[in-house]
Amino acid sequence: MPQNAIAEKALSSENQRRYDYFFLEAVRQQAAGNYSAAFDLLSHCLEINPNAPEAYYLQASYFSALKQDSLALRNLEKAASLNPDNSTYLERIAQYYSDAEDYNKAIDAYEQLASRHRDRTDVLNVLLNLYQQNKNYDKMIATINRIEQVEGSSEEIALSKMRVYEMKNDKKAAYNALKSLSDEHPNDLNYKVMLGNWLMQNDKQKEAYKIFSDALKDEPGNTYVLSSLYDYYKSQKQDSIANKYLEQILMNPNTDAQSKTSMMREVINDNEQHGGDSTQVLGLFDRVMAKNPKDSTMAELTAAYMSLKKMPESVINKALYRVLDISPDNAQARVELIQSYWLKQSWDTVAVLSKQGTEYNPDEILFCYFLGMASYQKKENEKALSAFQRGVREATSKSNPDVVSDSYALMGEIYHELGKTKEMYEAFDSCLQWKSDNIGCLNNYAYYLSILKGDLSKAEQMSYRTIKAEPKNATYLDTYAWILFKQDRYKEAKIYIDQALKNDTDTAQSAVIIEHAGDIYYKNNDVPAALDYWQKALKAGGDNPLLPKKIKLKQYIKENE
Repeated sequence: MPQNAIAEKALSSENQRRYDYFFLEAVRQQAAGNYSAAFDLLSHCLEINPNAPEAYYLQASYFSALKQDSLALRNLEKAASLNPDNSTYLERIAQYYSDAEDYNKAIDAYEQLASRHRDRTDVLNVLLNLYQQNKNYDKMIATINRIEQVEGSSEEIALSKMRVYEMKNDKKAAYNALKSLSDEHPNDLNYKVMLGNWLMQNDKQKEAYKIFSDALKDEPGNTYVLSSLYDYYKSQKQDSIANKYLEQILMNPNTDAQSKTSMMREVINDNEQHGGDSTQVLGLFDRVMAKNPKDSTMAELTAAYMSLKKMPESVINKALYRVLDISPDNAQARVELIQSYWLKQSWDTVAVLSKQGTEYNPDEILFCYFLGMASYQKKENEKALSAFQRGVREATSKSNPDVVSDSYALMGEIYHELGKTKEMYEAFDSCLQWKSDNIGCLNNYAYYLSILKGDLSKAEQMSYRTIKAEPKNATYLDTYAWILFKQDRYKEAKIYIDQALKNDTDTAQSAVIIEHAGDIYYKNNDVPAALDYWQKALKAGGDNPLLPKKIKLKQYIKENE
């Protein structure tokens, strides 16, 4: 039960019971998510006992949520004044001061907190940041020393001291801090090299070189040492020697992938600044790959560099195949290859690469999509449907909605071709659940509704969205015109079929659009124009068996739907 630490006037036992009841009810309402009720109850608590620190503290959180920071801080300060020994109140006040960038007050509050809890290094780290904001470097060093007393000496603490000394521009103290770290760990080469790098950055190349040379004698293949020597010789403009160290680093199987990537990017940038001779870079790649034929990082970088230099597609693809030979689960390289063959409409190759992708990356639905698309282009509908079905089964909230939506859209097309109307509509509905503005799906869904005696009102709404999105798309305009035609709205249909004809700018105009124009013009009592459009549709390759009859009889013939 809450107890008041300070009470200017003792509560009667009756008022204490009332206060306790309403305070606990406020806590209960807060836990239930009834925040307005909880706030009102806390206000009532403070009417009963204006010296209740816990009520002020809880009410502060509501003021904070309402962005009334001054009232929140007032309540926190009141709570702390009523119960100065409560560290929770003090810490919350300190956070408020810090968020408000009132660093002096924040420092005072955190210092009080640190004096009460000398083992709380999290508080000392906050103080360290606050002193940095005030550029009080001496206090920063003192605070680091306090952390060291709790945690003991460490690399992080030594480096923190060095960085603060550098902020103070006290190079001697910075050097001594790093030197002490190196001396304390005489068998750790990394600290020696770290000291050498610091000397390099501070124009003491001779001393740095001695450290690097001694370190190399101790560990000839240490990539950290080799990298530092590479930097040293680059700084001395001795590029030929620097490049020898570079190749040692890149060919060393112990060099981590990130370091190799970083160094190769440096090589490429340097090469580009001096004329961009790709033969030099590719020669280096070849030497590194010859030494480490299973190095997937270098293989990837080689392919990426070839793309950067816009080399022939066949050369880039060969490099990408090499990546897959080393790492067949490299999804990015596989996708790049698929996209290359996709543009060439090499559906067999796309299918093979995608099928392998589904095996090496079973969770990547993009390969199911590519496999389905390639099979669909090859008129292998059953295979395409199977691939799309597998892909959508693997779909999660993290999947690309465009890929999932398009997969369902193509499933709908296949179901239509198979005469499975119910499944087609279900697939289209799923498509639009994943991406409500899938324009291609909306158009096809609407058109099939219009020719399969579906809901024409629904079809019109979907089709209208497509022409709003792409007002010059002849196919979408034709679909909308045809839906209006099916609703006996012939004058409106004529407006949109004229726009469809105007925007059908392909070399070979669509026979379907032209035939629709004939039907619409006929219903608008313009038989000569209708006959002219039907004849044009026939010449354009229209394969509707009713088309010749329309021309012969000079009248519209309703299709058997």
